[in-house]
Amino acid sequence: MTDKTYPRSLRHGLFITFEGPEGAGKTTQLQMLRDYLAAGGYDCVLTREPGGTVVAEQLRALVKHHDSGEIMTDEAELLLISAGRAQHVRNLILPALAAGKIVLCDRFYDSTTAYQGYARGIDLDFIRRLNSFSSCGCVPDLTILLDISPEQGFDRAAARESTINVSDRIEAAGMDFHRRVYDGFQKIAAADPQRVKVVAASGPPAEINQQIKGIVEHALQKL
Repeated sequence: MTDKTYPRSLRHGLFITFEGPEGAGKTTQLQMLRDYLAAGGYDCVLTREPGGTVVAEQLRALVKHHDSGEIMTDEAELLLISAGRAQHVRNLILPALAAGKIVLCDRFYDSTTAYQGYARGIDLDFIRRLNSFSSCGCVPDLTILLDISPEQGFDRAAARESTINVSDRIEAAGMDFHRRVYDGFQKIAAADPQRVKVVAASGPPAEINQQIKGIVEHALQKL
């Protein structure tokens, strides 16, 4: 990336989402891309789903870590995630894009389709309508799908210091569930190849980052 005036804003912003199974390395790649773009003068916002705002983070904690003993239904899980997305989009993502910033988001509605749709078995047409409603019509300009098998992803996740001894009800759903998640992501990518770019995620982070930078540079050149 060549030197640019600091900070550099885009007329309509740029919305990039990262998707993938557990342990795919999204957090690492998001941070590396944020640093790269910031060095080039772009004003970046790094965020995540569920979460991203105060209310949405509270809903994230409920969805992922509640341990009251009451079983959370699949329907409640879906609606809580969607409620958090509405807060996130209205209060963070849309204002950032309107200000000409690049928004880098760890998961968005493709994860809802993969996890609650393909893996939980909730009606996909309903999820698509709910995704559209909860995202307030906001569609990613580019989605990076980090492709790694569930088995390899869980081996990585088990070694993360940040999640050792942290209970996560979605990660604990079982390998069959996460294989359905993986298959769901593959179907999402196949249905929308213009937006969703698949990047093999089993190699060294630096090599993966090089591929991602090339994809993002191409997207920026088209603006």
